[in-house]
Amino acid sequence: MAELVYPPVIGFARTAFKALDLKFDIAGTENIPRRGGAVLVSNHIGYLDFIFCGLAALPAKRLVRFMAKDSVFRHKVSGPLMRAMKHIPVDRSQGVHAYRHALSALRGGEIIGVFPEATISESFTLKTFKSGAARLAQEAGVPLLPMALWGTQRLWTKGHKRDLGRNHFPITIRVGEPIEAPAEEQTDKITDRLRLRVQDLLEAAQRAYPVRPKGPDDTWWVPAHLGGTAPAPRTAG
Repeated sequence: MAELVYPPVIGFARTAFKALDLKFDIAGTENIPRRGGAVLVSNHIGYLDFIFCGLAALPAKRLVRFMAKDSVFRHKVSGPLMRAMKHIPVDRSQGVHAYRHALSALRGGEIIGVFPEATISESFTLKTFKSGAARLAQEAGVPLLPMALWGTQRLWTKGHKRDLGRNHFPITIRVGEPIEAPAEEQTDKITDRLRLRVQDLLEAAQRAYPVRPKGPDDTWWVPAHLGGTAPAPRTAG
């Protein structure tokens, strides 16, 4: 079936990125498979993260179908777009339906995007990973694709106003090598391996990030363990 909506949305997003003068540093895109199913897994630090994860898949000419909370699909603007791009609504009270939808898509050769922390990390550090991504990869017989984003929280995140002006914000993205998810391995062990790999990629992205806070009022987007004033993990939502 022809993709009538996704490509124009991508074009609009790229035009918007250019207008905002965002500076991208993306490495590891060669790890995105050119064909076949995979579960793309990323940290979650901002409301626009799914757009940037999808951007990293473009060199491989792949479109990512993201699992997102069903409230996004009920919105009068985002809802029709999300459905037309074949993203997958997740109703936490009826999670089995979303799981089966994602499993079918994976078996059909799609890349499914998952944020295993389930919500934005206000500390900008990794929260506990839920096991759904690993279970999907195991049951579908596809690899996990670890990814880390950094800098996206400066545009729009929980508890802070949007800053979508022409601020030349750098966005750093790192894509790791695929992780196999054997059916015979314990799901929790795969999830632990996955989280450790995303952590490694996140630290690499943070080290490569080309700017530091401009002053005391600009430290909110930096985790406490790196000298910033973001909430500590134990108090962050």
